[in-house]
Amino acid sequence: VQLEESGGGLVQAGGSLRLSCAASGSTGNINVMGWYRQAPGKQRELVASINSTNTRYKNSVKGRFTISRDNAKNTMYLQMNNLKPEDTAVYYCNAVVPYGLASLLPYWGQGTQVTVSS
Repeated sequence: VQLEESGGGLVQAGGSLRLSCAASGSTGNINVMGWYRQAPGKQRELVASINSTNTRYKNSVKGRFTISRDNAKNTMYLQMNNLKPEDTAVYYCNAVVPYGLASLLPYWGQGTQVTVSS
């Protein structure tokens, strides 16, 4: 599975951005997809995830971010509204594929920078 993010950029606080993650390869085996972010000096954290039945969000982005997935286009999105300076980070696309009997194999995109100015 190959993942490619796009849509990052510089935006003022209160603005919006939409990130896209295009998946290619053995996409039919993908179990769950998600968006992670990593700010300078901090650990990578899960922002939102989506599978066939539900979505989950980090508490601080609930009500502001929306994750979605277009299976026909093999693309996942993250609509980010009311952005705050603390949302500034490199955002990474993640896909998890079952491997063997009980293992999960993660795949990562190269990341896209989101910068929110105050």
